[in-house]
Amino acid sequence: MNDINIVLTLVFSIVMLLFMSYPAMRISEWLEERFGLDPKHHALRVISLTIVFSLLIGIFLRYA
Repeated sequence: MNDINIVLTLVFSIVMLLFMSYPAMRISEWLEERFGLDPKHHALRVISLTIVFSLLIGIFLRYA
């Protein structure tokens, strides 16, 4: 039964990848301005935040 929970969470997360890219870009820009982070790693931060946000929304949708 645990395998189906993981699959459903990933399915919900994949759908949210597109919608979470904009908040990830905004948060990454804010982090650069606020903490003086190197803009060279902007794309990596955006991709990482997008994946994390999508997984969090997918977990929320699965168990809510």
